[in-house]
Amino acid sequence: MNYNKKSIEDIEVAGKRVLCRCDFNVPTKDGKITSDKRIVAAMPTIEYLVKKGAKVILCSHMGKPKGEWKPELSLKIVADRLSQLLGKEVIMASDVVGEDAKAKAAALKEGDVMLLENTRYMKGETKNDPELSKELASMADIFVNDAFGAAHRAHASTAGAADYLPAVSGYLVQKEVSIMGKALANPERPFVAILGGAKVSDKLNVINNLLEKVDTLIIGGGMAYTFLAAQGYTVGKSLVDNEKLDYCKEMMAKAKAKGVNMLLPVDTAVAASFPNPIDAEIPVEYVDCTAIPSDQMGLDIGPKACEAFAAAAKAAKTVVWNGPMGVFENPTLAKGTIAVAQALADSDAVTIVGGGDSAAACEQLGFASQITHISTGGGASLEFLEGLELPGIACLQDK
Repeated sequence: MNYNKKSIEDIEVAGKRVLCRCDFNVPTKDGKITSDKRIVAAMPTIEYLVKKGAKVILCSHMGKPKGEWKPELSLKIVADRLSQLLGKEVIMASDVVGEDAKAKAAALKEGDVMLLENTRYMKGETKNDPELSKELASMADIFVNDAFGAAHRAHASTAGAADYLPAVSGYLVQKEVSIMGKALANPERPFVAILGGAKVSDKLNVINNLLEKVDTLIIGGGMAYTFLAAQGYTVGKSLVDNEKLDYCKEMMAKAKAKGVNMLLPVDTAVAASFPNPIDAEIPVEYVDCTAIPSDQMGLDIGPKACEAFAAAAKAAKTVVWNGPMGVFENPTLAKGTIAVAQALADSDAVTIVGGGDSAAACEQLGFASQITHISTGGGASLEFLEGLELPGIACLQDK
């Protein structure tokens, strides 16, 4: 995939109607936005377009209305928040490609901003329906994709509209593509990848793809126990994906053949059962991964593993991290994830964090400002690491 894509700075936007796909899929409760992080993240692109005298038509999905009009998933609350942030009225359309949206788009003056209603109110959105794509495009002269979190979806508003308009990236997508693209295509070495999370099956293609690129691959989280079981160790009641034991053996053999250093935890935090409720205080002890008792389950990496993983991260020039090292939601079992986040914060390397839990860990711990790049897209950043082509990026014009 070509990561060298045109951005809003490579195209003349003054006086033009610009259809800008954002990621305003914000969390809400009782009709109020509980985190406006995604709205704030879109501001640099919107402000640039306004400053340059574009007529800005914003669009986004929210939730999963599945082609039905659900008032609780209306983007009106996003328009209100955008108006506050921009210090000017954001005109709200009452539909997506209907009479109201088209009339308001046609009446826009330079520097005006409007927001279309939830794109997923339209049945054709998730099917990438050409008719809907054409209708969306008919309101504008230029298409801008600034929704990296939805770039792995081939939807009408993320990729389809680009079939009918010149298409470029906004600042958010540009940053994702330039930093993550460079890390994967031409990394400074040593290049270390750290993978966590519960299941091996979630990261099958990621592991396979990264073994072609990295110098060291670190495996933590629940999926580490399947790798340990594949080495012949008994792992007690730990999470094991029995159908993936052969795959793990193949990946370990591939790492050896490629000269990639694959690091697995040497010790682990064990407890008698998975904590319920999730944040309950639970007694844990630390044991070597070769000696997990039969009535215990591994729930986090141990102190020796923390030290080994941190040392590898600090010696790297590029580090990519996706997935927590343990049951991060429980403070007792967050030590491994905290140790990795701390190591990345202390590192001089280019550090890239993708995926919801690892990103949340860095933010909650106050390390976000010390990380080179925290990806805004969970699924999209995973598919990026798999080496897949992302439809919302592929549709943009090459430089």
